[in-house]
Amino acid sequence: MDWGRAKSVLIFAFLLLNLVLGYQLWSNIREGLRTSADVSDLRPETQALMEEKKIKLGTSIPSETPELRDLTYRIQTKLGKGERHELKKPVDSKVVFEEKELQASLGGIIPELENYALGTVHEDEFILYRMVEGRPMFDAKLELYYDYRNQKITAYRQDLVELLPPQNSTSQSVLSATKVVTSLIENQLQNGAVIGEIKLGYHGQIFDSNTQVSAPTWRVLLEDGGQYYMNAISGEVVTE
Repeated sequence: MDWGRAKSVLIFAFLLLNLVLGYQLWSNIREGLRTSADVSDLRPETQALMEEKKIKLGTSIPSETPELRDLTYRIQTKLGKGERHELKKPVDSKVVFEEKELQASLGGIIPELENYALGTVHEDEFILYRMVEGRPMFDAKLELYYDYRNQKITAYRQDLVELLPPQNSTSQSVLSATKVVTSLIENQLQNGAVIGEIKLGYHGQIFDSNTQVSAPTWRVLLEDGGQYYMNAISGEVVTE
């Protein structure tokens, strides 16, 4: 037996095995880090329809599909009807982008400020949402009004809610954002629509009651201001 040749073959085999294992490990890590999809992940026919309707995707498509359940909560301040509070001393608007600075400036003034996180920015206000385990309640807002000329926050209006123990609801895997986008493109979006944001949170129909239920919901914002809410369990769509 040619031991030198056999040794070379074994070394080559081990190197090849290491390359294969290394590639598999890299692939697994890459998949684990991947947090979003893009247009190429949509079905070819959906991509073709996007081209036909001149619909554009201006953001990434989240890839998360967690198991979520409905939220039950009690309204402490009627949603959207709270009093506007003027600040005795306006604060720099830049603090809204830094959690520690925001808490230091307004944490002693605005109740439960630590439970809210920045959502959207408009010309004269910042909108923060009540957060639950890192996800926004789209119906419970904290609005910070600011003077854009002086870059100062001057007032706020707040929805206050109290989370209640879950009732007769079980956790379920939510629909993927890819399915949501596909459905909207094929059935809802008008020609020329540009999708600006896709976010998973909670939303529900508001009834004349202190106790409300909010369901896991995908919210899709268009760059022209249009909004679509899709129940992340049933797939029902509501436009606002």
